[in-house]
Amino acid sequence: MKPKANLIAQKLVNLYRQEHVIVGGWAVLNPIFLDEATDEVLDEMADLPTGKMLVQHIKNLRSGKTPRDSIDRNLMPYGGLMAESGATTPLSDDQWGELSRALDNFSPTQQGLADLQKLNVVKKFGDEWLIGIKTVLSDHPDMLAKWDVVMKTDRAYRLWDMATQIVHQPLTERARAQIQADMPEYETFLPMFNKPGLDLLARLRSFMSDKKHSSTED
Repeated sequence: MKPKANLIAQKLVNLYRQEHVIVGGWAVLNPIFLDEATDEVLDEMADLPTGKMLVQHIKNLRSGKTPRDSIDRNLMPYGGLMAESGATTPLSDDQWGELSRALDNFSPTQQGLADLQKLNVVKKFGDEWLIGIKTVLSDHPDMLAKWDVVMKTDRAYRLWDMATQIVHQPLTERARAQIQADMPEYETFLPMFNKPGLDLLARLRSFMSDKKHSSTED
């Protein structure tokens, strides 16, 4: 059975929003967009938050206006504002040293994330710290590789929290559809938590297939 167009649309929008934590970035995502975004999917996508931007990006890819490994800056997730804020935020020598030492000692745990966010060099980027620092590190591949670990750790814990909330609440059809759309990310990140993560992933899969967990939408 083919997935419904609305589920594919939601999945693609989720991937679009999370490009910054996907290894390979647009070069990896754009072929997926082209392969899976039928006209029916594009119609569903246009009704989703940020969906219209992704629709235009896919149309640009189809026409050849945008190369397959790129995206028009104006169509970047969040309007490119976070990347721009990072590019215009230079670091002092002391801040470079602080960030370098923190990355060398980073532990991929919740405490590690909390310790990182206490640093002055991180605080200066506010809520956009993940994207802002990634942008600053674009010309420093060694540090950027370490920062990718930070971003994946942050995403993993966010997904853990989301999944934990889902399995402790009555499941609606809307939530079931969201689980299915987000499943690629759950399958990527929850195994990072070893057996507890695999157990949580199994519960999500069970929720998707077991009708007795479902409640009626209001």
